[in-house]
Amino acid sequence: MTSLIPEMKESLGDLQGFADEAISLLQAGSIPLRLWKRDAGIWTADPLQQQAIRNRLGWLDVASSMLNACDEINEFVNGIRADGFTHAVLLGMGGSSLASEVLRGSFGVAKGFLDLSVLDSTDPSAVRGVEHMIPIEKTLFIVATKSGTTTETVSLFSYFYEKMVSVKGTAAGRSFVAITDPGTSLISSAVQKGFRRVFLNPPDIGGRFSALSYFGLIPAALIGIDVQRFLESAKEMQERCAPSVPSAGNPGMRLGALLAAAHRAGRDKITFVLGNEIRKLGLWLEQLIAESTGKEGRGLVPVAGEPEGKIGVYGDDRFFVSISAGLQLDGTQDRELRSLKTAGHPVLRIHLEDLYDIAAEFYRWEMATAAAGALLGVNPFDEPNVKESKDMTRQVLSVFQETGTFPTEHPRVECGPLRLFADDATVSELLRVPPSRFPGVTCAGLLNAHLRRVGPGDYIALLAFLPPSNEADRLLGSMREELRDRLCAATTFGYGPRYLHSTGQLHKGGPDIGLFVLITAENAEEIPVPDTGYTFGTLILAQALGDLQVLRNRGRRVIRVDLGVNVIDGLELLSSIVRNVLAS
Repeated sequence: MTSLIPEMKESLGDLQGFADEAISLLQAGSIPLRLWKRDAGIWTADPLQQQAIRNRLGWLDVASSMLNACDEINEFVNGIRADGFTHAVLLGMGGSSLASEVLRGSFGVAKGFLDLSVLDSTDPSAVRGVEHMIPIEKTLFIVATKSGTTTETVSLFSYFYEKMVSVKGTAAGRSFVAITDPGTSLISSAVQKGFRRVFLNPPDIGGRFSALSYFGLIPAALIGIDVQRFLESAKEMQERCAPSVPSAGNPGMRLGALLAAAHRAGRDKITFVLGNEIRKLGLWLEQLIAESTGKEGRGLVPVAGEPEGKIGVYGDDRFFVSISAGLQLDGTQDRELRSLKTAGHPVLRIHLEDLYDIAAEFYRWEMATAAAGALLGVNPFDEPNVKESKDMTRQVLSVFQETGTFPTEHPRVECGPLRLFADDATVSELLRVPPSRFPGVTCAGLLNAHLRRVGPGDYIALLAFLPPSNEADRLLGSMREELRDRLCAATTFGYGPRYLHSTGQLHKGGPDIGLFVLITAENAEEIPVPDTGYTFGTLILAQALGDLQVLRNRGRRVIRVDLGVNVIDGLELLSSIVRNVLAS
């Protein structure tokens, strides 16, 4: 069979020497061979960490093993369709949901298959939005969690199961399936409630490496993707990344070398330029790269979804990666990439003629991330700082359950519906920023001082614990563009709590080069989380406050802005203030 997997076209410029050295290091260290032998010494000398890593390498050949499950998956989907289901909702976070988000956004829904929604938010408006969008009696719910205990997933499951009981009574469980690891508490709950099916995922695959396992394949099949064809594309990439293939010609190893070379050259902002058909691939890549490499004070910063800008707004900390799809390249995107190359920026281009080659890219980037981790000297299979925010959220919720209120913090300043929060150390530092035309203790003054703390090589992260919407996307995208153009800094954006399972590891464990604006809002309605004593609004605020406190504890540069009840009006006002202070 002739190989049709997407090739990489490199225009590396000043990165070439670093890349050649990185490729030589991989080959000299026998990294491809050692990886396939499950030699965890590639990443660490610690015996306990090595054991944990060996239990996370099942992704290496999962494309081959899952081909044996295609008939089982197709039979399951045929049964679902025959029983009259028209919609599906995936309840999951991070690695349990992002591949499905990519596939739904890229492939759409084939005729006669299930219209899939992915719910990875605890915002009450987001929960209610999905509820209003679906015919619940014809909706299949997919409860996807590797551990079986993910707070957001379990809370969403409890809510929608209670809703289904009100419609179908004791038959409610037949509208649910679970995807989890063997031995989790979700299995016993699924059995007790009469779930239609429980898919036991291979336990030696970590969440962000699980796109080609049941976590990605069940939702894919439900929207009409041919999972056998999908896996065959991944398997072909797997074979191209075999241990016998030298690093220079090994697609995964070579890409990993380029990522590590970019880090060493100070071009650690991996900036994705994605075609419209696969724009949501950026969400999956963000998690894979940030959560895998962002630790021990090191890490690559994935920049996805940033609006395109003029050449002069990009610093020398960028490495541009273009991934496009379709029979023809986008002309505007092609011209932009040529301009970036002419300006001396390193550019890597990958073009997918077939959308099914997304599977090959899943595999290539997983292999590349493993290789990059070896060269950066980090363990790409753990997430040591994610637990900090989870623990802090539990503490905040505990205070709320005991007292009925959150820990008291008064806003430093208010401007209409906006309230700005900062701890004492931050305020002291902001007041030392050279004065501008904006008074210090005002929204404009403190925002201006905070943003002016950005320096060369820094990035600005907007962390929005808000209901996802097209209008919020537009306003936050415009704000990113303004920040990048005026401050010449890379920008990232994530909805909370989704980003806690994605870039959150980088924010806390990676290098101290992030400037954070954490955005919250008051909830227009409250929806109880069954059997907890709190609401979804309480949960999402606890998650926001928990992450804020961890960022503060780590000395990160962070402020919080609360928008009030009307999210869009608040965002418009915040955007206006940001534009005003940046124009000064």
